[in-house]
Amino acid sequence: MKKNKLNVDDILKEVGDLGTFQIRNFVYILFAIIFCAFYNTLYLFTASASVARCRVPECEADPPIFDTKHWGAWALPDSRGRCERFLPIGNTCAAGSFHPTETKRCSSWIYENHDSIVSTFDLACEEWKRTLVGTIHSAGLFIALPLTAFISDNFGRRIAFIATAVAPALVGLGRSFTQDYVSYVALEFLDAVVGAGVYSSGFILALEMMGLHRRVLGGNIISCTFAIGQAIVALIAWAIPEWRTLTRVLYAPSLLFIFYIFLIEESVRWLLSKGKKKEAARIIFKVAATNKRKLSPETIKQLTDESAEQEEEKPSLGDINDQPSLALQVLKSRVIMIRLCICSFWWITVTFIYYGLSINSVSLAGNSYVNYILTALVEIPGYCISVLTLDRFGRKSSIMTAFFICGISLVCLPFIPGHVQWVQTCLNLLGKLCISMAFSSIYIYTSELYPTMIRQSLLSLCSVCGRIGQIVAPQTPLLVCILYYIYLPVDNKSESVN
Repeated sequence: MKKNKLNVDDILKEVGDLGTFQIRNFVYILFAIIFCAFYNTLYLFTASASVARCRVPECEADPPIFDTKHWGAWALPDSRGRCERFLPIGNTCAAGSFHPTETKRCSSWIYENHDSIVSTFDLACEEWKRTLVGTIHSAGLFIALPLTAFISDNFGRRIAFIATAVAPALVGLGRSFTQDYVSYVALEFLDAVVGAGVYSSGFILALEMMGLHRRVLGGNIISCTFAIGQAIVALIAWAIPEWRTLTRVLYAPSLLFIFYIFLIEESVRWLLSKGKKKEAARIIFKVAATNKRKLSPETIKQLTDESAEQEEEKPSLGDINDQPSLALQVLKSRVIMIRLCICSFWWITVTFIYYGLSINSVSLAGNSYVNYILTALVEIPGYCISVLTLDRFGRKSSIMTAFFICGISLVCLPFIPGHVQWVQTCLNLLGKLCISMAFSSIYIYTSELYPTMIRQSLLSLCSVCGRIGQIVAPQTPLLVCILYYIYLPVDNKSESVN
C-alpha cells in the first residue's frame, strides 16, 4: 500500500473481502433481486391468454355460462366462435334463427375464467393489446437504466438500490386497482421505469463490497438468484391465478425494503470517490469489527489522516475516460466499428431469444406453470457451464457452440408433434440453457473486445441495443398468429377465426 494513499482492495483484504459483514449485506441484496424477478416477469401471468367465446345474447343463460354444447353448433362457427358469430335472423336460439353462412364480429365475450387482464378489460380478440403489455414494460428499461445509473453515480449506490426496490411496490399496488386498459399499461411502463434498475444497482452495490477475486462468484450467485425468483413467480401464480390478488401478494412485501435504510451501508468505493472519507472510514471500521478482523496501524492512520487520498484504481470495466474525441476515435477505428456492429447484433439476438423463450414457455403443451418454472431454473446450469467453458475452450468457441445448439433445438421444435409433449419441453429447455450460457458469456466477451478507456461506453451501447430484442420478444405470440394465418391454406382462411 502506497504511503498516504488508500487502496480499497488492500483494505478489503485486511478486513476480510467475504466476511460476515459482506455475506449479510449480500443476502439482503439477494432478497431484493428475487423481487426484481417478480417485477420483470409478472406480466407473463397477469396478461396471459384467456379462453373466450362470443357472447350470444339470444342464447345466453342468466348468468351466462361458458359451455355452448346445447346451441353452439348453429350460433357459433365450428361451435367455438371466438371473434365472430353467425348472424342472427330472429331473437330466439333455435337452429333456424341464425344465418348458416354469414357472420358478424362479436361485441362482447364470455370467458372460461377471469384470472387475467384479458377478461377484466375484455381483450379477447385484441391480441395486440395483450402482447403490448410486455413490450411497454421492456420499453421502460430505456429510461430505467440511465436513470438508475445517474442516481447511483450522483447520489449513491445505496439510495439507488433502496429507491428502485421500494418504488415498484407503490406502482404495482396501484396497478392492481386499475379499472381500464390504458391505466394498466401506463402503470406497467412506470413500474419498469422505477423498478428495473434494482438489479443493476444491487449488482454494483454487492460486488463493490467484495474483493476482485470474489466478483465472478458473486455475479453468478446474483444471476442464479434472479432465475430462482422467476420460478417463485410461477409457483405463486399457480397458487393465486387471479391477477389483482397475485399482484398485491407479490408487490406488497417489497414495501419492507424501506427498512434497508437501517440495514445496508453505502459502498465504500463510492464514498471515497466522492471525497466522503469520514463516512467511508466509519463503515470500514464497522466491517472490521463485524468480521472480527484488526486493521493495521498504517491503515488506521490513513483512514484518520485527512491528508491521505484514495489511490487511483487500475482501469477496469467501470472506468470511463471522458475525452472529447472519444466518439471520433471509435468512428475512425475500422476494427472497433466492426466489433461494435457484431456485438450489437449478438445482444439483440440473445435478448430476443432469451426473453422470447421465457414468454412462449407458457404456451407450450402441458402445464404452463411447470413449463415456466423449468425454463427459469434451467438457466442455473447454463450460467455454471459458461464459467467452466469460457477459460477452457475460449470465448468465441463457447459462444458459437451455445448459439448453434440453441438454434438447432429451436428449429426442430415446430416439427415435433403436439402429442409428444416431453420432447417439445426438452428442446425448449435445451434452447434456454444454451442461450443463458451465451448471454453470460457475451457480457464477459464484449467487455474484453474494446480498449479500456471506451469499454464501459461501448458495453452500455451494446446493452441498449439488446433492449430492442427484449422489446420485440413479447410480440412473438402475435407473430405466431400472423404467420399461421399467412401459411394457412387459402380454402381454410375463410373459415378461420381471428
